[in-house]
Amino acid sequence: MASLDSFSIAILLGAVLVMAGILSSLLALRFGAPLLLVFLAIGMLAGDAGPGQLQFNDVGTTYLVGSVALALILFDGGLKTRFASIRTVLAPSVVLATVGVLLTALITAPFAKYALDLNWTESLLVGAVVASTDAAAVFLLVHTQGLRLRPRVGATLEAESGTNDPFAIFLTLMLVEYISLGSSTPGHVVMEFVQEALLGAVVGVIGGRLVVIGLNKVALPQGLHAPFVTTAALVIFGGSQIMHASGFLAVYLAGIIIGNRPTRAHNSVVAFLDAATWLAQIVMFVLLGLLVSPSRLGSSVWPAIGVAFVLMLVARPIAVFVCLAPFRFNWREKIFIAWTGLRGAVAIFLASIPMLVGLSKAYLYFDVAFVVVIISLLLQGWTLAPAARKLHVALPRAERGPRRIELDLPGQLEQQLVGYPVRPKSLYFRRGLIPSWSKPTLVIRNENILTPVEAEPVAPGDYIYLLAPPEKAEALDRFFVDMQPSTAPDPHLLGDFMVSGEHTLAELAGIYGVKVSEDEGKLTLADYFDVHLDRAPKEGAELPLDEIVLVARSISGGRVNVVGLRLPEDDETPAPLTRSQALRNKLAEIWTSVAGV
Repeated sequence: MASLDSFSIAILLGAVLVMAGILSSLLALRFGAPLLLVFLAIGMLAGDAGPGQLQFNDVGTTYLVGSVALALILFDGGLKTRFASIRTVLAPSVVLATVGVLLTALITAPFAKYALDLNWTESLLVGAVVASTDAAAVFLLVHTQGLRLRPRVGATLEAESGTNDPFAIFLTLMLVEYISLGSSTPGHVVMEFVQEALLGAVVGVIGGRLVVIGLNKVALPQGLHAPFVTTAALVIFGGSQIMHASGFLAVYLAGIIIGNRPTRAHNSVVAFLDAATWLAQIVMFVLLGLLVSPSRLGSSVWPAIGVAFVLMLVARPIAVFVCLAPFRFNWREKIFIAWTGLRGAVAIFLASIPMLVGLSKAYLYFDVAFVVVIISLLLQGWTLAPAARKLHVALPRAERGPRRIELDLPGQLEQQLVGYPVRPKSLYFRRGLIPSWSKPTLVIRNENILTPVEAEPVAPGDYIYLLAPPEKAEALDRFFVDMQPSTAPDPHLLGDFMVSGEHTLAELAGIYGVKVSEDEGKLTLADYFDVHLDRAPKEGAELPLDEIVLVARSISGGRVNVVGLRLPEDDETPAPLTRSQALRNKLAEIWTSVAGV
């Protein structure tokens, strides 16, 4: 019975620690503190060096939990990655994730050798452990600090953080194997890397496609879609590892495949994985905090601090500037990408591998990684928002989106039900605009369910539900937020190929002779862009109108306020593609055909 009681006590204490981590996140969010640091602190306070006095030194359990947590985090990141958003930055991101990690490790190693009194292989292992950035840390801090980064910068950081973990893990394992066995050759290392990368990519793509087929073809009971996808991700990860492929790369690619294909219960899957990854991060960091022994840091803390500053101020910036030299990034963007190389769970997880294998200086790697993560989260984490604004890579924060409710329809992949509260200053209420691809279905008013016809006219405070394609549902947001004030151009601007967005299509038809229907003739040009574009309009957006093309020349308050007219005789033959552009297009076509995205 005593042994049963000990299990019950362990369950109780574990649940209390996780709950403490969850509740502490509310306080951390209010003060902008790095949440991962809070979870680590919870574990340290509960450990043998803190008031909790819990004795925990089970490295095997920590490695198992860390592997599952990282697999889920990478899968969730891939699931939310829109391939269209990262396609243009795929090349610089992959270079940063491979060459960048290697350069960072190589530049960090000499300082680690002399500061920590290690040989060259051991110092390179220190560099490999702390070389990769942490996707969860980067985007959690970007979200909590209210940042909206320039699309190219944000997409590069997203793709790099998701793809550099597999290479850092591979590099660490190769060095641990070399230190343990004492022999290896460059050819063997290259062959191992190629095998792991290629096989991991193949397993990830095939596994992702099979999960999509299973989701759409198998009639699972309601509520089991999310657990099915989550366990399928772990099957892909575990199967890849058994095949000596990169399980982390496979699970990330599988997430991208699944997230970019129409599937049943997509929203419930994303919501479930959000909760699962949060819980995985909390459990992993609490366990890592329990393994930390502050009394052991005494002799290595100052050299570890030196490693952290060399990593942040020398190694990472040099690696970023070298890797991004062939690409069109300005110096401000490069500096911000270098400063956003936050270290988090991955570094401490990698540092647990030497402990698991039993290397002679295993705890030294763990302690150095712990100090590096603490300093990175404190300095880089808390200064992320000021750095983004100072370097002009942060865009003005758009108004908080409306509270969108999404409901998957059983047996239906092409449409989902999307609900919004009607706000008095919204584009929908003031102008009655709604995209042609969406269909109002029902209105809820004072707890009564009405059809759109019965609810006419819709009033502020109502909830309206619309049918919309899943990939376009988010584009409905702009119709239900408060309209921003716009600076209107000269109202007399009409007739010289530049037209005010407030003129109607009927006025345009009267000048240029284009044909428009009677219903559309009442729309302004700004309305026409709102109704027919799948997303918020941007400068350069084009829409055909009879024989001419409308081009958005200026945006104000989130709407088009100046429109350019491209007449038929103005069409020009597009410039021939350069070799590099043609090659990129060809590679994109191959990826699309293989991955189905």
